[in-house]
Amino acid sequence: MSAERLGIGFVGSGFNARFHIQSLTAVREIDVRGVYSPNEKNAASSAALARELDVGEARPYKSIREMVADPAINALWLCGPNHARISNIEEIVAAIESGAGTLRGLACEKPLARNVAEAKKVADLARSVGLNTGYLENQLFSPDITRGRELVWARGASLTGRPYLARAAEEHSGPHMPWFWQGNLQGGGVLNDMMCHSVEVVRHLLTKPGDPRSSIKPVRINANIASLKWSRPKYAKRLSETMGKEVDYTKRPSEDFARATIEYEADSGETLIGEVTTSWSFVGAGLRLSAELLGPEYSMSWNTLDSSLKMFFSREVKGKTGEDLVEKQNAEMGLMPVVADEASVYGYTAENRHMARAFLRGEKPMLTFDDGFEVVQILMAAYMSAEMGKTLEFPPKGLEAFVPAVAKGAWNPGH
Repeated sequence: MSAERLGIGFVGSGFNARFHIQSLTAVREIDVRGVYSPNEKNAASSAALARELDVGEARPYKSIREMVADPAINALWLCGPNHARISNIEEIVAAIESGAGTLRGLACEKPLARNVAEAKKVADLARSVGLNTGYLENQLFSPDITRGRELVWARGASLTGRPYLARAAEEHSGPHMPWFWQGNLQGGGVLNDMMCHSVEVVRHLLTKPGDPRSSIKPVRINANIASLKWSRPKYAKRLSETMGKEVDYTKRPSEDFARATIEYEADSGETLIGEVTTSWSFVGAGLRLSAELLGPEYSMSWNTLDSSLKMFFSREVKGKTGEDLVEKQNAEMGLMPVVADEASVYGYTAENRHMARAFLRGEKPMLTFDDGFEVVQILMAAYMSAEMGKTLEFPPKGLEAFVPAVAKGAWNPGH
């Protein structure tokens, strides 16, 4: 076993970056060396968290270029907001081209970009300087998804035939930060924000272990989007009061619900179906990730709220609101599930271990920017299907230049 470690820097210092940092307590290959954010206070706070958790002597940096130039930093994790993705990677590439420094890897959080044109630019920029890239899709690395997939294919599929239907969903009551709610900044609503997870989960489950991702290909897609909760006057008012006046769902709503059915064709010619659902209008104990895989004589299911640890608090227990039991927590009393190690359960720990090992060895990770690009293609095809109200062949014409109406502030959920 190599004792070599990967020094990494985070671009972005928000909720997602902190989740990654928390996961690294169980990843022996990584030291967090730096954090950059235009919000210097947040950058300092995230760097302090890394030091507190003993996952690296991290410090805040004043620019991305400064991190690239530091020989202690070998790779960057892009965890900033969607609307900063292009400028962030342009700064990375410019620093490398100028000779300021080199990187052994560049990992990017989902989605790769806000639309197909931007995703192509991100992938092309990384390729222009020969970067080894990794697309961060944590749910594929969830221990339950990993083990369930192994067993289904080893026991069920090997004897009775491959699985033919996969379902996946991610649902909660809404994002933490205002920019997520603004279609022009985020690139859409819940479909762009979260369906990227479910799209990859169903494809992963339907793909035979050891076969390339390309062994099944999307051929048709049908989707719907809706604003079910947050454009209602009462909730639109509450949202604006919480997130600021720029978030006005009475005038510029984004979808808070989306579903899609994706038809795949296996290299054997068999038809496979992926059903994906995502929601910002789900009210339960908290974030719910779920998946199912069905075949001729077997099935598997996964639900993160079916945790082994549960707690009950009577109405006399009136503590402050928080997220100490589960992400996107909605209650503090009654019978509540507790996800004891969210970073592991959601897949962040195994994901970061995999990326670090790939970068250290100079190997291509399981998912690269090219895979992230295809995810964006599927998401944009789903928006096109929803806007046109029909099933589309994949890839549909005009996909390269398509921008969702939600992202342009032109979506009317009543039509």
